[in-house]
Order: sequence, then structure tokens, then C-alpha cells
Amino acid sequence: MQRTRRSVLLALGSSALAGPGLSVAQATTDLKFGAMPLGSIWYVFAASFSKHLQPALPAGSKVDIIARGGGIGNPILVNEGKADVAFANVITSVWAMNGEEEIYKGKKYPNIRALLGGLNEVWIAGMLTEDYIKRTGHDTLEKALLSKEPPRVIMKPAGSTVPPSVRIIFESLGLTFDKYRAGGGQIIQIDVSQIPNMMRNGRADLYFESVSPGHPATQEVSLTVPLRFLDLPEKSLKALGQNGLKVHPLPPSFKGQNGPTKAADFGTNLIVHKDMPDATAYAITKAVIENRDAIVSENKAMEGFVAKDAWRPENVGIPLHPGAVRYYRERGWM
Repeated sequence: MQRTRRSVLLALGSSALAGPGLSVAQATTDLKFGAMPLGSIWYVFAASFSKHLQPALPAGSKVDIIARGGGIGNPILVNEGKADVAFANVITSVWAMNGEEEIYKGKKYPNIRALLGGLNEVWIAGMLTEDYIKRTGHDTLEKALLSKEPPRVIMKPAGSTVPPSVRIIFESLGLTFDKYRAGGGQIIQIDVSQIPNMMRNGRADLYFESVSPGHPATQEVSLTVPLRFLDLPEKSLKALGQNGLKVHPLPPSFKGQNGPTKAADFGTNLIVHKDMPDATAYAITKAVIENRDAIVSENKAMEGFVAKDAWRPENVGIPLHPGAVRYYRERGWM
């Protein structure tokens, strides 16, 4: 999981990796950081985190960002040792650990542990182009999806939380992806970096995305394509809530919103493998928590991140790594 290049002896009383009065042999560590592709907000987050993590690791260590994965894929990458640390959604971490049938086909990924959570809220949202609304008169998601002129849907591919969430939305309305296509609908799944161009070129009508304030692709699309954020139907909100998402509004954050938009939130946490050395897990947790203000200044979508609540079960979803537990207990937070 971690590549060792040279060993150093760290006195834990004087190192960022340690607690008072102890010492440990700590190897120089290269961390593979699971994010998402370029253009995603998690890639931006990972670049910011890496800047603050590297000084907390032994001299000569480095952090490499993995520009793939996503909410569904990152728990698998960490479980299998292909990433050392990664962003995940609270709900997908739970789904992965439990082997949720639809998403993970019943296969459990029990080796993941959380360091912290509550990083930011991530909503599933639907945006319909004003051109489609003007052309058809369908100004709600339910009307559009169930119409005889169904919109061309665009979203990220498998590995993101978006496709399974959209599947739940469809099913709440009596649709499946196959039934939608059979009725003349088109579903386009492409890398997030290609979505803004597709939208600007008029090749899609309805954009589903996992959004936070400042999300790069959503921001670009909303500023360059006339569109409207639409409330998720009540049936869909109920179904998403039954699947573990938090139902609460997306606050006004983008052009195309006239006010809060009814949506559901995945939550964001930071996960590692259970076998990560306690000292490393402690160091990562400490670096993020104690650089909270700097990280938030670089990532406005994290303004709601409350450091003292980062350990709470509702913010992490899965068990904490012992190294993280040690840090929170030292702070007197748990």
C-alpha cells in the first residue's frame, strides 16, 4: 500500500506524527490519494489537502493524486490497497462496507476506515436547459422524464454516485434506464471534463450532477448554458431518503437557481485502509484538522466543515481508524 524508501526514527514528542512520550520507527511514506478526474471538485480538494499533508509526513515523502475513482469506486480502491487515502461519500462508505446489493452486488469491502467527515455537503441535483423547457413546456423533472419528448440526459459514468442516484430517481417515477431508452430517451455517460462542452454544443438537455457550491463543471455549465435547477420530485426525495441520503435543500449557489432547490445530500468523508499505520492515520487527521481554516479558505465548499465534529458517526458513517481516534481523544472531543 505504501512504498518505503528510507527509514527515519521519529521521537513522537517532537513530531507531527506522534503523541507525547512515545517513539516509533517511521518510514518515508508515499501516499496515493484517491480523488476523481480532473475538473471534479474532489480533485481540487485533493490538491489542497496534499499541500497540507506533505509537511506532516516524514521528510522525503510525497502525495500522489489518483485522478479517477469517485464516490462508488474510492472505497474499493482503498479496500484493495490501490489508494492509501481517499475521499468518499458517507453513504457509499456504508454501502461498500455492508455490500449493498444494487451498488456493490453484495460484495463487502470491510477494510475501510474513516479519519474524518463532515467535510462538505454534496447534493444530487438536476439541471434542465431553458431551450428544452421553451421547446417542450416541460418545466419539472417529472414532466420532462415522463413525457413523449424525453430530454437527453447527461451524467458521469459508473464509479460516481450520480448514476445509482439517478437510477433511484428514475425508479421512483416508474422508470428504468432501459425503459427510458425504449421510450426515445437518451442517456449519455461521459467524463465530467467533457460535460460542459456537450451542454454548450446543445447535445444534452438534462444534466445530473453531484454538486457543492463551487463545483467546477457545474459552475462552468451554469455560467455558459441557460439552464434551470429543478426540485427533485417528492417521490424521488422519499426514495433517496430511504436509501440513506439526507434530504435537505441545496442553497442558492449557482446561476439558474431562483432559491433553495429540493435535493438530497451524500455527505463527504476521508477514508483509509484499516492496516494504515496508526502514526500515519494520526498525522493525516491532525494535518487536516489543524489546517482547517487554510483548507476552507482554498475550498469555499467546505465552509460548513466543523473540526470538532469531524469524528461523529453521522459525519463518517463507518468505524474510525485507531490513529484518528487517538487524535480526537487527545483533543478531548470524544
